Amino acid sequence: MPEFQIVGLPDASVKEAKERVKTAIKNSNMEFLSRKIIVNLSPANTKKEGSMFDLPIAVGILIANRNIRNPNLGKILMETLFIGELSLNGNLEKTNGILPICIEAKRLGIKRIIIPRNNLEEAKILEGIEILPASNLDEVVEYLKGDKKIKQEKRQRINLEENIEYEFDFSEVKGQENVKRALEIAASGGHNCLLIGSPRLSVKPC
Repeated sequence: MPEFQIVGLPDASVKEAKERVKTAIKNSNMEFLSRKIIVNLSPANTKKEGSMFDLPIAVGILIANRNIRNPNLGKILMETLFIGELSLNGNLEKTNGILPICIEAKRLGIKRIIIPRNNLEEAKILEGIEILPASNLDEVVEYLKGDKKIKQEKRQRINLEENIEYEFDFSEVKGQENVKRALEIAASGGHNCLLIGSPRLSVKPC
């Protein structure tokens, strides 16, 4: 009987990939055959979290269904990592944690990684690995077939020696170490931050 299962300790967001992947494939004008499909996420004893598995699951199903054919496909798959959440219309959505994933892929010897285009600014600072940004599932499929190339964007170099002087900094705040650390994390991650409550200053004697 036709069914679609994901095994290997998937959390709720990974289990929901079944509906996202199925609908994304159909809305990308590709055939989703009605058959028994089992996706095994290895290793089975490690919990899988997040929606980043959507794209590799979709690619695996399309290859198994022979929607993607290319004489060099085996070599491409051995050298390529796929990351990205799929929307129901087949677009690739921004995914959390792209930079550490790219760093680990580089360490493991992966030559290229296909990511959502909205994650490009975060990933293009990394050297030594091809970063290929894609907008949707159809673009990835055409690349794997060899019918289309995904342009690799130029690297963005970070000048660590640049010295920027600000009018105010944390040296003027006495104490409040936990608050300052929270602000540093929020600033580095580009998150919002709201401080509530009276400011209790811990003034150190001079």
